[in-house]
Amino acid sequence: MKAKFTGHDTFPLRYGWLFKAVNHLNSGGKLQTSKEEETQQAIIKLGVGKNMVNAIRYWAESTGLLESERNQSNVNYSIPEDGKGNYLFNADSGKDPYLEQIGSIWLVHFWLCFNQKEITAYRYFFNIFNGEYFEKTVLLAHMSDDLKKLTSSDSSLNDSTIQKDIDTFLNSYSKKQRHSAKSNDEEQFNSPLAELNLIQEVDKNTYISELNEKHDLPIEIFIYALIKFASFKRVDSDVYTESFDSILNDSFSPARIFRLSEKGLGKKLSQAEKLTNGAISWVDTLGLRQIKITTELLNSNDEFLNRYYEATQNVN
Repeated sequence: MKAKFTGHDTFPLRYGWLFKAVNHLNSGGKLQTSKEEETQQAIIKLGVGKNMVNAIRYWAESTGLLESERNQSNVNYSIPEDGKGNYLFNADSGKDPYLEQIGSIWLVHFWLCFNQKEITAYRYFFNIFNGEYFEKTVLLAHMSDDLKKLTSSDSSLNDSTIQKDIDTFLNSYSKKQRHSAKSNDEEQFNSPLAELNLIQEVDKNTYISELNEKHDLPIEIFIYALIKFASFKRVDSDVYTESFDSILNDSFSPARIFRLSEKGLGKKLSQAEKLTNGAISWVDTLGLRQIKITTELLNSNDEFLNRYYEATQNVN
């Protein structure tokens, strides 16, 4: 994997940034900052400073919303017409451009972490790290050690760079405790990822991330993630078969990324079996726990995302 610990300029993801990135590019704007004129245009249209333009581009790219094309020394970014960006954030046709539904935030979280090419602090934590109660120094030590095995080159990896990425990750995902009456933790209110309660700050250096049932994770989003994971691992056959333990423990699996407990995964699979009329099925007999998914369901693309947003629209 390629290491990617910079680009956000230590800014956590904020509400509105992915919407801004998608619609700014759709309207002919640029997100590059190498040309001064384009930089000033982006600053004016997005209403942020230069460093935040970089951060907006970083988070949109890390979420998989952008398509890039390198031309000599420049990189041009665009939004694929039928890609994730327009699906969710298009101002006219997006399913939830302002992230008003909790399922949309779970979806963005999955898009951020389901990446096998580039390693970041959050991808490391949700796919590889096993701690539930941890200190930042412990996370840094584990990550620094594991990166030697995960990346092809560690020449540019130093603890200071990794620590900044860890801080940005934790500031994106955790709601900070106020340690004094004068503290002003503005960032905690700006990151949608903190709404998932995946990580809680215990004190300035200690955090907890429990494995549990994730009651607010919509079953349609779980099924979408399970299909993506199965498609990533599948071989040619009429039915995809996987062990329960693999979906519980393997990197990039739904249980890993969503921090589901063993009980929580079992409940989600039972819900999925019912909702898909058996296209997803699982058995737990004689110590053998296996999940089966039909090829037809694996080829269904975004059917269950569409179902989720149709349901939320009907409620609204």
